[in-house]
Amino acid sequence: MNGSEIIMDFWPEFIASSWGREFVAGGFGGIAGIISGYPLDTLRIRLQQSNSGSAFSILRRVMSSEGPAALYRGMGAPLASVTFQNAMVFQTYAILSRALDSSASANDPPSYKGVALGGVGTGAIQSIILSPVELIKIRLQLQNRNHANLQEAASPKGPLSVAKSILKTEGLKGMYRGFVITVLRDAPAYGVYFWTYEYMREQFHPGCRKNGQESVRTMLTAGGLAGVASWLCCYPLDVVKTRLQAQSPSSQLKYKGILDCFSRSVKEDGYCVIWRGLGTAVARAFVVNGAVFASYETALRCLFNNGNIQTENTI
Repeated sequence: MNGSEIIMDFWPEFIASSWGREFVAGGFGGIAGIISGYPLDTLRIRLQQSNSGSAFSILRRVMSSEGPAALYRGMGAPLASVTFQNAMVFQTYAILSRALDSSASANDPPSYKGVALGGVGTGAIQSIILSPVELIKIRLQLQNRNHANLQEAASPKGPLSVAKSILKTEGLKGMYRGFVITVLRDAPAYGVYFWTYEYMREQFHPGCRKNGQESVRTMLTAGGLAGVASWLCCYPLDVVKTRLQAQSPSSQLKYKGILDCFSRSVKEDGYCVIWRGLGTAVARAFVVNGAVFASYETALRCLFNNGNIQTENTI
């Protein structure tokens, strides 16, 4: 039996299982989120690493000197891992939100306490996958075309090249540069993220947590607000994470650790530095997470209802 026959035999059983459908739906949600918000994410990273300039000035500079494609540089790394990462996030959250809330019955949605605790656990666990992906993404997003032209032979050109370069020069430990700060950022952020989504969707469409019949507008809005809330609570940590992961032994290491990075950044640029790029991040978060939840919920309902989506007052 060749590879294609194995896949053909495996796929129907996989998609028929609840786990398989969650996996596929998570993939759709993640892909939609990355494509819709990646240019804004690139601007956020450059704002956090820069000492001056607004989002618009950086956008104009990137467009004129590097072209529109630069806004999507490094997208391959998160896009390649997004299916598995998002499937793991939603599956882990579904399991933990119930496991950490023993009072919830099987037929009722988990309580808001279970939702928040499940989100915290999910954020901590998914950092194991996300940390190396974001490290590669940040290194690619901060590449400058002029720098690449000057050092064409030495400058990595894609996710695999960057990963190989990091492993060669820094080892496996280098791939997890910024792991601790990623956990510190994502654990509380995911707790706020899932709690806000569940709370807001119920406010917009009472009873939808149980009957699952909220409108697409509710999914988009609740998802967008969840993304904004999660970024607001963790943004200073994200700035520190970006600055730590942008370092490499090939260049002089500026920061010794999390506290050193925070204190030196504030000392050099003032407290406003820990909020630099927040506007871009919030705008991106609303777009991306609205797309993530709407795509995830829609795909999941299609898979569970044989293509029929049960909604009320859909846009």
